[in-house]
Formats: sequence, C-alpha cells, structure tokens
Amino acid sequence: MVLDTHAAIWYMLGMRQLSHVALQAIRRTLRGGRPVYFSAISIVETSYLVERNRLPREALQRLDSEVVEPVFGIQVVPVDASVAVAVRSIPREIVPEMPDRIIAATALYLDVPLITRDARIQASGIRTIW
Repeated sequence: MVLDTHAAIWYMLGMRQLSHVALQAIRRTLRGGRPVYFSAISIVETSYLVERNRLPREALQRLDSEVVEPVFGIQVVPVDASVAVAVRSIPREIVPEMPDRIIAATALYLDVPLITRDARIQASGIRTIW
C-alpha cells in the first residue's frame, strides 16, 4: 500500500488522525512482510507544509530519517517516468492538486491501495483505505 502524505506523517508521529481501519491495514501489511510505501513527492509536500507552519518540523525530520534508515518500514517511491504516465489516469477534475495526483498515481502504478482520508482521491476510482 501507499500512504498519502498526511497518513505517513500521522503514522510516524503516532497521531490519532489516522483511522483505526487504516492503522490496522498498515500493521497487517508490515506484519505480513509486505512493503508500505510513500511517494517522494510527500517529502516535498511536507517541506512546504512545515514552511507554512501547517505541520511540525518533526514531521519533516521523521520523513527524512525514514528515507535514510526505515525505522517504521515505509519505503520511498521515486517520482519517475512510470508514475508520471500514471498521473494521466487520475482525473484532474476530481483530484486537482498535483501532489495528490502524483501520490494517487504512485498507488495506481504499483497496483496497491492508497491510505488516504481525502474524499476527492477516494472518488477518483483508485483503491483506497480509510
């Protein structure tokens, strides 16, 4: 599965905003030896949100640490040509924000569900868990 930016942050910071269903899905996946991913665009998005004081600096520090040494078992997926092509399958009319489209396209490309509470992404037709 792929975690959207907020789901990854909430998971790593142990915040209650992550739904019980999403948390159990993450734990089940990791216990089963399967990977959990987040898009490299989440690092960019988190930098932006920290700069705007919408997330604590600790969020970016945790994300950066997870890239170098995965403590939580989450692996970064680069934004490459395959993900860029998959973005075209995420309707801009439904999911207007490019970071959200890239994250959704990452899940689509990997053929795994996306953990997100974003209603627009949930309405886009890709598999989601919340």
